Amino acid sequence: MLSDKVSIHGAWASRWVFILAATGSAVGLGNIWKFPYMTGMYGGGAFVMMYLVCIFLIGLPIMLAETLIGRRGRQSPINSLKTLAVESGAAPRWSWAALMGMLAALLILSFYSVVAGWSLDYIVNMGRGQFAGVSAEGAGGAFATLTADPWRLVLWHTLFMLLTGFVIARGVVAGLERSLRIMMPLLFVLLLVLLGYSMTTGYFMQGFHFLFDFQPGKLLDGMLAAMGHAFFTLSVGVGSIMVYGAYMPRNASIGSTVLAVGILDTLVALTAGLALFPIVFAAGLDVGEGPGLMFVTLPVAFGNVAFGQVMGTLFFILVLVAAWTSSISMLEPMVAYLVERTRLSRAWVTAGLAFICWFVGLGTVFSFNLWKQAKFFVNEGGVFHLYQWDAASGLTFFGVIDFLTSRIMLPLGCLAFVVFAGWVMGRETVRDELAMGNARLFAVTFFLMRYVAPLGILIVFAAQLWA
Repeated sequence: MLSDKVSIHGAWASRWVFILAATGSAVGLGNIWKFPYMTGMYGGGAFVMMYLVCIFLIGLPIMLAETLIGRRGRQSPINSLKTLAVESGAAPRWSWAALMGMLAALLILSFYSVVAGWSLDYIVNMGRGQFAGVSAEGAGGAFATLTADPWRLVLWHTLFMLLTGFVIARGVVAGLERSLRIMMPLLFVLLLVLLGYSMTTGYFMQGFHFLFDFQPGKLLDGMLAAMGHAFFTLSVGVGSIMVYGAYMPRNASIGSTVLAVGILDTLVALTAGLALFPIVFAAGLDVGEGPGLMFVTLPVAFGNVAFGQVMGTLFFILVLVAAWTSSISMLEPMVAYLVERTRLSRAWVTAGLAFICWFVGLGTVFSFNLWKQAKFFVNEGGVFHLYQWDAASGLTFFGVIDFLTSRIMLPLGCLAFVVFAGWVMGRETVRDELAMGNARLFAVTFFLMRYVAPLGILIVFAAQLWA
C-alpha cells in the first residue's frame, strides 16, 4: 500500500501543481537557447529523435526515481533517503548522496543567480531602447561593459537572490505553489507571444527547417550531446525533484506525471527555438555562433527588426521567469532539511542560506572582472599548480564551481538516486509506490531504472569528466 506519511512542510493542491513545479525546475536558461541551438547544430529532427530516446531511457527513469523516493519518504532528501534506507535494511549513509546533491544545488544557485541577474539588466536596457539598431560590435561591447562592472553585477545578483528567497520563505503553499501558479502560465504566454511574432517575420519556415530538417548523417555526431542534455535538462541529481515529490498528492500517478513533465520541458525548448531563430534570421545573423551568445546575438536581432524593442523586453522577461522557477527549486531542498533539523523558522533558514549562496556568488561575479586573472588547476608545460595568477590556462573561480557541480557532483547524485530506487528500495516497494496497473509496463520501467539509466549516467559522467 502507498505510504501514509505526511510532509510537515505542506502539500501541492493537485498533481498539476507538481507538474508546474517540476517543469519550472527543469525549464531554465539552457532550454531557452542551448537546446534549440544544439538541435540545429546536430541534424535537426535527427537530434530531436535521439534526444527523445535519451530522455526516455535516461532522464525520465532518474526523475521517476527521485519522485518516488520523495513521495515515499515525505521529508527533505537527506531524511527521506535515511528513513527509507533504514526501512529497507540498508545503511543510513545513503543520505550522504542527498547531502552532496543539495550542496551542488546551492553551488549552482550561487552562479546561476549571477547569470540570471544579467537578464534583469537586459530587461531594463532593452526596454529603454539601448539596443535599437545596434551592431554586433555594439552589443558585444554592451555585454563586456556589464560583466566588467562588478558592482553592477552585484546589484542584479542581489536582487535576483532576494526574489528567490522571498518565494521560498513564504512556504510550500503560500510561496512555491502560489508563485508557480502565476509564473508558469506567464512563461507559456510569453513564449507563445514570441512564437506568434516570429511567424510575422517572413523567416519562420527557415527557422522551422533549421530545427527539424532530418539529417541522418549527423545522427551519431549528436548522440553524446543528446545524452548529456537529456541527463541535465530535467533538473535531476540535486534533490529538487525529490523534495517536490515529497509534496505530491498520494493519489497522483507518478509515471504519467513525470512523463508530462518531460513532454512539457521538451515542448518549451522546441517552441523557444521556433520563436527565436526566425528573428535571428530576419536580422541577417548567424545562429551557429554558439549557445553562449544569448546576451550578444539576440540583442542585435531584436534591435534590428520591427517591434524588436517590445519583443526583446518580453524575451528577457521570459528568461527571468525561467531562471526564477529554476532557482527556487535549488534552494528548497536544503531549506526543507534545516527546517526539519533545527528549531529555526523557514524565513530565518531561507535568509541564512540565501546569504551563503549570495556570498559564494560574489566569486563568480569577480571571475568576470576583478579576479579574471586568478586561475585554478593550472597545467603549464607538465607542471601542475593549484593556483596561479595570470596563467595562460586553468579555470576561473566560476569555472571551478561549474566543473565541480555539473561534471562530478550532479552525475554522482543522479547515479546514487536511481541505484537507491532500483536496488535498495526493492522491486515490491517501487511497484507499490508507482502503482502501475500494467505489469509489463512496470517491468520495462523497473529495467530502465535498474540497468539502462545507471549505464547511461556512467557514460555521460566519463564523457563529461574527460571532455
